[in-house]
Amino acid sequence: MSEQTVPVWPVMTIKGPPDAEVLADIRALADAAAEAGGNPPLSEQTWVTLRSSDPDNLLVLASYAAEEHSDPATASSLAGAAVVLLPAGGAGVLELVVHPAYRNQGVGTGLVEELRRHAELPGLRAWSHGGHEGAARLAAQFGFAPVRELWRMRLTHVPRIAEAPLPAGVALRAFEPGRDEQAWLKANAAAFAHHPGQGAMTLADLQARMAEPWFDPAGFLLAVREDDGELLGFHWTKIHPRTGTHPSIGEVYVVGVTPQAQGMGLGRALTVAGIKHLQAAGQSAIMLYVDADNDAAVALYRKLGFTRWDTDVMYAPAAGPDRQPLNH
Repeated sequence: MSEQTVPVWPVMTIKGPPDAEVLADIRALADAAAEAGGNPPLSEQTWVTLRSSDPDNLLVLASYAAEEHSDPATASSLAGAAVVLLPAGGAGVLELVVHPAYRNQGVGTGLVEELRRHAELPGLRAWSHGGHEGAARLAAQFGFAPVRELWRMRLTHVPRIAEAPLPAGVALRAFEPGRDEQAWLKANAAAFAHHPGQGAMTLADLQARMAEPWFDPAGFLLAVREDDGELLGFHWTKIHPRTGTHPSIGEVYVVGVTPQAQGMGLGRALTVAGIKHLQAAGQSAIMLYVDADNDAAVALYRKLGFTRWDTDVMYAPAAGPDRQPLNH
């Protein structure tokens, strides 16, 4: 392609949630990217934030293809988008997606160049869902290096998983909307005190997920002490519906055990109970996310038959304070 014919990708910057039309374009863009690569390019938390009404914690950059460069076969003229979540007191977290029809044409580079003009984004971190080579090249181009790996593991057979009985004095029941929200938030905060992304969930975060079409309280399993009903742990499962050529799949969404209940074997019992629930619901494949350096969790999941499937990679500025090189 000659220099005169390289497309120019104008970027529209939106502070706060986008309007319905732009949001629909981003959805079409993300769906096209997921169908092509098998990985959702935007996280669940990003979608929750995109649909929220909070103008202070979101920055969206949308790059629309000029008419002379648009592809009539695409679902939208949106060539690419960058979404930055801006948590209070923390570094921004970027997710970037380019439509398959417009890849390797400078769309991603243009979006990152525009992001660099925003002074409020020091220490920006970025996720690459699936750890794509193109994302690695783009990260290196702008001085970013990998600092975290999040594995996706998958159970594709239906093995005879050994029973894992609940500890004595503990019972299992389903989450009850309108009754269990505050108790779950307290237990979740305690179980994930050192994991701010999960432990800091608010009632609004919980309610946003409960409003999603996939939410099923029957698959939100709570382990409670029989004598007083105190919540000791939980396994929240999820079923991703079939999309395009990709079949439905169950997910070990969140497993948590409060500090006072650790060491009782409750985590394994909850994990097995959730897997059996998903299998009973007809899910022949089950997946989960786990940090690559969480040796205990990885070992447990491997014993249950899970194998590594894919990897999400987080990047941070190579010379920044967050820089801690990966050891694998």
